[in-house]
Amino acid sequence: MYAIVTGSAGFIGSHVSERLLAQGFDVHGVDCLTPYYDPDVKRGNLRELEANDRFTSVEADLRTADLEELIDGADVVYHLAAQPGVRGSWADGFQRYVEHNVLATQRLLEAARTTDLSRLVYASSSSVYGNAERYPCQESDEPSPHSPYGVTKMSAEHLCRAYADNFGLETVSLRYFTVYGPRQRPEMAASRLIESALTGEPFPLFGDGSAVRDFTYVGDIARATVDAGLADVPAGEVMNVGGGAPVSVAQLIDLVAEATGHEVPVDQHGASPGDVQRTGGDTSRVGEVLEWEPHTDLAEGVRRQVQAQSHELALA
Repeated sequence: MYAIVTGSAGFIGSHVSERLLAQGFDVHGVDCLTPYYDPDVKRGNLRELEANDRFTSVEADLRTADLEELIDGADVVYHLAAQPGVRGSWADGFQRYVEHNVLATQRLLEAARTTDLSRLVYASSSSVYGNAERYPCQESDEPSPHSPYGVTKMSAEHLCRAYADNFGLETVSLRYFTVYGPRQRPEMAASRLIESALTGEPFPLFGDGSAVRDFTYVGDIARATVDAGLADVPAGEVMNVGGGAPVSVAQLIDLVAEATGHEVPVDQHGASPGDVQRTGGDTSRVGEVLEWEPHTDLAEGVRRQVQAQSHELALA
């Protein structure tokens, strides 16, 4: 089978591409290498993939590229390309989020409906729930994004459902919950905590550490994502993918200290606009449809990320 992975040079996209290759797919990676973080880090994520002769890569911007030509002949598209992060989505930053998260998705869906594509898997986010009324959140709960970023992810989800309902395009949206693990983006909490522990540079803690996140290991995310492109799933389906054991940021700090053998210096700040107090997803639907459950507990996942990040720091 032949799969397209958008955002293939990114944190999750590179893991999804890796898993597809391991399962015998031919994979075409697409990434525009935005400067949200150092593009050289993303190029590093591609290095092992490009050593596989079943992986090809192109630098292309979904906002402007000829997408019909780009996805022609593909069996499945895994759409992971996006402008990430909550804090940058306010004020003048919002336009970038609309373009990369909404416009790019609409253009991809429009191209997909003219091809013989069997499935488009969209990487959504737990940010669509905002400060939810109950936990764990269920897919039937009314979304209430708490940030412009969450609004754009929700908008793209609605587009996927609209193209499924109107054109029969087989879309699946996966709501990821706080993904961590090797190759995590450098501004994300686990990555910054590990860096702080290893270098002694203070970790900027927004809030008092009581915020709770449903941390999900990237390998488990990649497994669910690949399977969503292959299983018999109703068109327009939406599913939570979460680690199933929410913990506070303070608890994560303790886990990083234990895994690194170093205390984490903290520089405390006030809560940041758009950050929610808690996330947590009910994964019974993805368990039922994909027979999926998380395999990696947080302590083990943090140890793996520490090992990978320590190696990268030693090479720097």
